[in-house]
Amino acid sequence: MYWDIAEKELKKIKITSNGKNELVSVNTNSDTLECVGVGTDAAVFRFINNQKYAYKVFSDDKVDKIKLESAVYLKLGHSEYYPEFFGNGSNFLVISHEEGITLYDCLLKGIHIPKKIINDVDNARKHAFEKGLNPRDIHLKNIIFNEGRAKIIDVSEYMKPGNDKRWEYLKEGYHEYYHLIDGKALPHWIIETVRKWYNQSHSESFKVQDFVKELALLFRIKGSNFHNTLNSQG
Repeated sequence: MYWDIAEKELKKIKITSNGKNELVSVNTNSDTLECVGVGTDAAVFRFINNQKYAYKVFSDDKVDKIKLESAVYLKLGHSEYYPEFFGNGSNFLVISHEEGITLYDCLLKGIHIPKKIINDVDNARKHAFEKGLNPRDIHLKNIIFNEGRAKIIDVSEYMKPGNDKRWEYLKEGYHEYYHLIDGKALPHWIIETVRKWYNQSHSESFKVQDFVKELALLFRIKGSNFHNTLNSQG
């Protein structure tokens, strides 16, 4: 298999974790690999001359997650809503590389997110539940939007119990408030503020309406002239 040959090149990569909810650090001296994504446990690479496969390389203290994540993909089987799973090495997983843009970047660039994307994620979650999994940790950075369809590219927490309600809050926010910003490029600080506030909150007490009020207050305090910015882009 191609990734067996690739393992030698992958050993040139060093991934270091930086604590809870912080992105890993990437150190590489490979000229043939490019980093296409960074998470809190691993970073994803592809070969410049062979873009069929994506290699999710884990930090040394998170390699125990490889077996769990492999088991998730095997349970999911073939699905139009998830990457295809090919195998794993000592510190990496091999899945299909999925073209597209994350919903996070859609908000940054003002790219329209159609309702079909919401339906696709709901169907992806339904498929996972039917396979005995618990689809959670679904957020803007692990939903890929390509040619009008959605695909979830991170299943690392599907073996964990409980409902973090991330998707429920995102869907509620989409239905209630997305029309206000549809097609408008959001400043990076706004999206990061949302992410950090949610991570610091307790999901069972989190309310989208209250959060929006707090965010609106923050706009006024910062004097961001947010509404004028949106109007000028419209």
